[in-house]
This record gives sequence, C-alpha cells and structure tokens, in this order.
Amino acid sequence: MSRLFGTDGVRGIANEELTPLLAMQLGQAGAYVLTKEKEHKPTIMVGCDTRISGDMLANALMAGACSVGANCVYVGVIPTPAVAYLTQKYKVDAGVVISASHNSVEFNGIKFFDGDGYKLPDALEDEIETLIQSQMQGVKFPIGPGVGKIKYRTDAREEYINHAIQSVKVDLSRLKIVADCAEGAAYYTSVEALKELGGDVVAIHSNPDGTNINANCGSTHMEELQARVVYEKADIGLAFDGDADRLLAVDENGKIVDGDQIMAIVGDYLKGQGRLKKDTIVATVMSNLGFFLMAKKQNLHVEQTKVGDRYVLERMKEIGASLGGEQSGHVIFLDENTTGDGLLSALHLLQVMVETGKPLSQLAQIMEVLPQALVSAKVANHKKDRYLEYPEIAEAIEALEKKFAGEGRVLIRPSGTEPLVRVMIEGKDYDAIQAEATALAKLIQDRMF
Repeated sequence: MSRLFGTDGVRGIANEELTPLLAMQLGQAGAYVLTKEKEHKPTIMVGCDTRISGDMLANALMAGACSVGANCVYVGVIPTPAVAYLTQKYKVDAGVVISASHNSVEFNGIKFFDGDGYKLPDALEDEIETLIQSQMQGVKFPIGPGVGKIKYRTDAREEYINHAIQSVKVDLSRLKIVADCAEGAAYYTSVEALKELGGDVVAIHSNPDGTNINANCGSTHMEELQARVVYEKADIGLAFDGDADRLLAVDENGKIVDGDQIMAIVGDYLKGQGRLKKDTIVATVMSNLGFFLMAKKQNLHVEQTKVGDRYVLERMKEIGASLGGEQSGHVIFLDENTTGDGLLSALHLLQVMVETGKPLSQLAQIMEVLPQALVSAKVANHKKDRYLEYPEIAEAIEALEKKFAGEGRVLIRPSGTEPLVRVMIEGKDYDAIQAEATALAKLIQDRMF
C-alpha cells in the first residue's frame, strides 16, 4: 500500500480519493496524535482555500477532531501561511489547512501543522496513518462534555495581514503592481496588504467562485499576467498559487522571475544588510545551476536538500538559516513565518526594489538562468517511486547522465503530490535538452502507465 501522506500532506480528487470519510479519519487520528500528550482540552485551528470542496472536507475533519475531544477554531478561507502563523500566535495545539495548492479544482488536500506552526515530520505522519489503518485502535471516544466543539472566526485574516506589513516595512506608493491571486486564498489578504502599504494595485483573478481556482491563472499559468504587466506599464507582476504559499514574479518587461531569482535578489540584499543568517540560503536539488554559480560569485553559502519545502525548512532549522526555498516559488523567511509565504516573499522583493531604486529586470540579472527542460510522465500513483526497477528506464537515465556530465545535469524524481514522474535536464542547448527530456518522459510513461 502506498503512503497516504505525500510531500505536502494528503492530496487527491475530492469526494473520490479524498473523501469526507477519510477527512474525518484524518481529523480523528491527527487530533489524537498531535494532542495526546496535552493535559488540557486541545484546540485545532482549521482553514481552507477557495475550492468548492473545502467546506465539505473541513467540516468532516472537524467532526473527526471533535469526536476525540478536541475543540476546533474554523477561520474559513485563508492562506496556508496564515494558518501556520496564527497557530503559533494563539498557542493552539495544531493547525490544519484544506487545500491542494496549485492543483485544479477537482483536487483537494489536508496538511497539518504542529503547535509551533511547522509541517509534520515523516514520523508523525506515519503515526497518524498507522492509527487510521488500525481503525483508531486503543483510542477512547469521549461522551457528554468530553466531546469537542467548533468556534467560527472571521477576523483572522486581518491579523495575518497586519503581521505581514509589520514584518516588512516598505512604502509602495511609487510602485504599480499587478497581482494575480489565482482565484484562491490570496484574493483578499495579498491585495489588502499591498494597498495598505500604498501600492497602486491592479488585482486580477481575485473573484473566486469555488470552481475557478488556478484555472489558467496564478503561478502555474502566467501568460495573462505577463501581458497585463506590459499593458498596464506596471513595475512588477505578482503571481500567487491557490493557497498563497508560493510566489513568482514578472518584471516590467513581462519576463518571469522565478523562485531561484527571488531568493538570489532578496538573499544578496539581506546579506548586504547583515540580516541573512550565516550568509546562507537553503535550496533544493531542483534549483537552477545558475543559482549555485551566482551564490559562489556573491559569496553566499547554499545548502541543498531534496525537493519539498518541508525538507528545506527542516534543514533551515538544523543549521539556523533564515532564508530558503524552491525554484517553484515556495520561499521561507524563517524569522517571520514557519512555512512558504507568498505575501512575505512579495513584500521582501518589493522592498529590494524600493530600497535600491532598481527595476526588477536589473535586479534579476544577479543570476543567469541556464536552460532547463522539465517534462512530466504520467504513471500510476502506486508505481511512481519504482521507475528504476525497469531496466530500460534505468539504462536510459544512466546514458543521459553520462552524456551531460560536466555540461549539465539530469534529475528524475516522482512527484510528491501527483501521479507523475518528473524529468529535468539542464544544459546549454534548450532544444537538445527538451528533446531528450521528452523522449525519456515518454519512455517512462509507456513502460510504467
């Protein structure tokens, strides 16, 4: 049986794979495991993105949590980083977000935070999963006054906005900003924060209806934002994803600035200010080769982890780093929040623009983005970790690694959240690496699907 938890919680098609029953079981097991050592009646904070299935799954999960004696605070539609922040601020025992991040509307997910606002380590997730598989064996279900209750709050998002604008003090009155909210959780918080700081904000895809989240918009579909920035003669475009824990940007010429570039720009600026702990940035193996070359030139130290912002965070905590993230736009400012935060990333990037007086296109020149081809092979979810068991695939990968040795690199990895094996090849000639990546992905899909 494949593991229930992926790199970002439990995810699947809502009402098919991620059912209300499973949500209730996750609520029961998660509440029990995360709060069993507490002597008081535990409290869990729950929020969601704008998906139509969010209320269904949130209520099922809270019912499960209440059934093992935990109270719940439901804060409704709110960014993932807001739940992480508010969980630690209010000293509740755990936090839960109902979201499938950048995925389309039919998907949803459930991810947990501990009482300090951190995503759970594998061992705790395994404990939750084992308890579900045992059908809650050994757990006593309370009755009468021992059952939990639900409190509803509508003011939590304002507290998150206040935290963000107090964390990064910047005057945006001279900047015109186009913000693509992905019809997701950023639709209110990011727009209001930018306006409160004086920005001239053009908000697009900020009218969620429950079914349009991430639909040809946000950080996974940036074409409209690129065109709109040029049309509006804006200084910058900001692209959030469905749960607003990631950010990609667009410069004044309509060119995309990815997570690697954002970390390079902000990291170098913070280092110059003496505010980058240990002059270190934590990044994943998926970061562009140009990022590592930039770091060497700017005397920045880079620590590498496997893919997943949770692993970036774990390494940051281990070594005491303050900045880390992924090329995809999950950027963590650990002095200010415990998870990737699209709004904080935006404010830090805008602060560099304001303080240096330089346009984003000039700032982005700090690193050269080397050509990188990324192609996904669709495979059965339970097979995606076993691609090296197929001799023909293993031989093809080995041949490519030899071919690009010294002039690029080859990275193959199963997706942590989708039924995909991702093929990434980096090199000097984009057409050549794209052709090789496509051919390998097709081989993987044909042999494994």
